[in-house]
Amino acid sequence: MNFKTISKILVAILGFLGIIFLVRILAAGDEAIKTGGEDGLVDPMAYVAYVILALVLVFVLFFVIKNLFTNTESLKNTLIGVGSFAVVLIIAYVISGGDAMSYTLQEGGFASESTSQLVGAGLVSFYLLLAIAAGAMIFAGAKRIISK
Repeated sequence: MNFKTISKILVAILGFLGIIFLVRILAAGDEAIKTGGEDGLVDPMAYVAYVILALVLVFVLFFVIKNLFTNTESLKNTLIGVGSFAVVLIIAYVISGGDAMSYTLQEGGFASESTSQLVGAGLVSFYLLLAIAAGAMIFAGAKRIISK
């Protein structure tokens, strides 16, 4: 058996287990879900879900890293993408101000200067990435129209 067949079998088994867990939770009803730990049904299912999520993340990271190192062209393109994303984040952090009075917290106080700068950097980076994506779509559309 090759790896692809084994992975398909594992996916089918995990899917079947997920369906069984879903049916058990739905059969228990809303009251068992609301009470939580008394039944001992929902909490173990949540832990199983966390374990499966962790396993999936480990496998995804392993195969992504394996593919990056076996395909050097892909590695180069990935590093260019990650580097340009890091440049956008650095530019956003430098542009954003650290004015703590700008962000009022829900409790009524103000955010610290570093928190304020990080929030501002997140907003600025979102706007920069939005502008870059819109510009790329406009450029691609204009290039397609001109080439016809």
